[in-house]
Amino acid sequence: MQITDYKYIYFLGIGGIGMSALARWFGVNGFEVAGYDRTQTPLTDTLHAEGISVHFEDSVDLIPAAFLQNPDQTLVVYTPAIPKNHSEYNYLKDNGFTLQKRSQVLGLIAGGMFTIGVAGTHGKTTTSSMTAHLLRHSGVNCAAFLGGITQNYGTNMLLNAPTAQLSQVPCVVEADEFDRSFLTLFPDIAIVTSTDADHLDIYGSHDSVLESFSAYVSQIKPNGRLFMKKGLTLANKTKAKVEEYSLNEGAYHTQNIRIENACFVFDLVHPQGVINDIILQVPGFHNVENAVAASAVGLALGLSGEQIRAAIETFGGVKRRFEYYLKTDQHVLIDDYAHHPAEVYAFLSSLKALYPNRQVTAIFQPHLYSRTRDFAVEFAESLSLADNVILLDIYPARELPIEGVSSDLIFDKITSDKIQCLKSSLIDVLKNRPLDVVATIGAGDIDSYIESIKKVLEGTSD
Repeated sequence: MQITDYKYIYFLGIGGIGMSALARWFGVNGFEVAGYDRTQTPLTDTLHAEGISVHFEDSVDLIPAAFLQNPDQTLVVYTPAIPKNHSEYNYLKDNGFTLQKRSQVLGLIAGGMFTIGVAGTHGKTTTSSMTAHLLRHSGVNCAAFLGGITQNYGTNMLLNAPTAQLSQVPCVVEADEFDRSFLTLFPDIAIVTSTDADHLDIYGSHDSVLESFSAYVSQIKPNGRLFMKKGLTLANKTKAKVEEYSLNEGAYHTQNIRIENACFVFDLVHPQGVINDIILQVPGFHNVENAVAASAVGLALGLSGEQIRAAIETFGGVKRRFEYYLKTDQHVLIDDYAHHPAEVYAFLSSLKALYPNRQVTAIFQPHLYSRTRDFAVEFAESLSLADNVILLDIYPARELPIEGVSSDLIFDKITSDKIQCLKSSLIDVLKNRPLDVVATIGAGDIDSYIESIKKVLEGTSD
């Protein structure tokens, strides 16, 4: 099965951020595209403006006739959120149409391009976004499918310019291990940033996580390349050329790292030499390491040291990754998506390095009951890097409560000054505490409180 087997692409659930990205790619690359979604949104408005037909009523009659009349040439992309009694879904399923999930179709798209797959239990969103920016900033015609909204482009994707030589166009893909969807990819180049235990509600054990990553790297093309963080145990799982990177060791690493004007500045050491005095506007030791991995790919694709330096210096970051909302002499407010203990540790250690003489208050919202249960001790150790911790209740996401599991499991083990409260009480709690550098941390809905927190810091809260 190849993407060129199809002329018509129909989406069930076209308005989601990931699905709309695929729809736009197909539209730009000469396919006929249409779709259904339950509600109209700015994303569906964008699709409409680009000539893609979208309707909001579950009716087979609203599917364009050309799609219905050519089932062999029509690919249906659907989201699992579509209910099983959906009339369009059932008609298409029962009448000879090919139905694929988003991850499968992303694999098909990537399979027709020069694929750069960026995987890891953390770091993959920023690293894939950096990699895509390096290429785009350097004038390379490329595409990208990312897991977050880039500050540089205001979107989770980059569209390539149409070309008859699509197989030569680099496509940067954030390779998500969550539901093993990265196993639809067969990369030419891969990055693996980390293989820590995570998503144990899906995998069951760390060994299963490692098995999945082993399967992923085994799918790198035999003449391909794997850029792997030093210390990971994947080198014997692939036929690709393996090169290691890290902050301080490996074929690709940094030296002379320092902080200047709240930016991380470093020299990048690589097998062919050194790129001096790279300025990274997005703070964090972990982001410097992500930049090393992205730069390794850029160098492999022929970018010069000057192109690497210029692109990294203009990288604006990703929404909810070390994102500043307030930065004054009196107060700093930063939001970060960290939801694994290693991510929390990396974020807070970098924050303390940036502001060594100021008091850091971490407001943390645990994400998932199972993750809280599995990593309570580790979360407490990471959060204890902050001077003060405000711990919220667990954001359940896709889970039902687990008996005996609450944020108490973390709270009891935190060694910093600490307080526990419900989200509904957070703003009142903040009004009665001295605040300096404040960080909101978590993958739930903690970011919905940022504007209210900002008002407290600015003294404009009701």
